[in-house]
Amino acid sequence: MSKRAILIGATGLVGSHILQLLLNDNRYDSVIVLHRRSTEITHPKLTEYIIDFDDPESWKKLVVGDHLFSALGTTLKKAGSKDEQYKIDFTYQFEVAKAASENNVSGYALVSSLGAKPDSGSFYPRIKGELDEAVQKLDFEDYLIVRPSFLDGDRDEFRLGERIGIAIAKVVCKIPGLKKYHPIEAETVAKAMIEGLNSNHQKNIYEGEEIARLL
Repeated sequence: MSKRAILIGATGLVGSHILQLLLNDNRYDSVIVLHRRSTEITHPKLTEYIIDFDDPESWKKLVVGDHLFSALGTTLKKAGSKDEQYKIDFTYQFEVAKAASENNVSGYALVSSLGAKPDSGSFYPRIKGELDEAVQKLDFEDYLIVRPSFLDGDRDEFRLGERIGIAIAKVVCKIPGLKKYHPIEAETVAKAMIEGLNSNHQKNIYEGEEIARLL
């Protein structure tokens, strides 16, 4: 039986791979993308809705389908302030997840981050941890949270700090006990999220190198 997928964050590093994989996946007959700007992709399975995330009442009725994939995210530099980053990395994603739960979407997959903890003293891991904790309380039949280390892949913008971090992580992960910090291809994360929701895995949170086990 074919499914309908819903995706937010379709132009991001992981989200763009999720979108292409869903469009080429025969298990899904339609893909709904909710976004602030168009992906500029034309495909018979794709329907795009340009929305204002700050106005949930105007779009929550659109969050209808079988599986929701959440890959929205930004950096502090790009957001411009911690308040703006919090809105994108927590508020918007939680509001979409909440709408999906209320609309009886059965499966939910979220891209989080390695080290996500709601009580972290660092801003980014804390908001990721807060979101992880919040969405687990929603009424989904199945949910999957992946917490990758550095994401490897071609971004639209160059991030020097990230490239340096990836190079360091590739060395550090060779130390016993630190394998989970190995960088992972964004496409691998995208594939794992889709396969994870279409399989009967008992564990709902996968970190670092565990993510590849979903394939």
